[in-house]
Amino acid sequence: MKIENDLVVAIHFGVAEVDGNALDSTENGAPLEYIQGRHYLVPGLEAELEGKQVGDKFDIKLEAEQAYGIFREELVQQVPRSLFEGVDEIEIGMSFMAETDQGPRTVEVTEVTDESVSIDANHPLAGMALQFIGEVVGIRVAT
Repeated sequence: MKIENDLVVAIHFGVAEVDGNALDSTENGAPLEYIQGRHYLVPGLEAELEGKQVGDKFDIKLEAEQAYGIFREELVQQVPRSLFEGVDEIEIGMSFMAETDQGPRTVEVTEVTDESVSIDANHPLAGMALQFIGEVVGIRVAT
């Protein structure tokens, strides 16, 4: 069976920055299962897996546009600290759900002052070229 849209696919993989800095891996855990064609994976990886079979290996380098997207400055904003009413301590690196024009979105705190908080709605891996290395370990019909 070959990978095509609407099939459940299981992959073991590792992802790293193209300079070799490892970011994540399924090596010591369960494989990642996803439904092909439903945009669960980054676009470049999903396209690379199309047509592969169980046992096929992959090693693909993706530019940011085909991975988690380019870093968009307009997704970094300064907001009044008063919007965090009820939160006693606001620290850099904290994540919050924010209501946006595109619906709920996770934002990360990148700077805190007495008057304002800088939040970033970019994916943490936005702007990075990434390398995905792995193997297709399962393909089945969705039930």
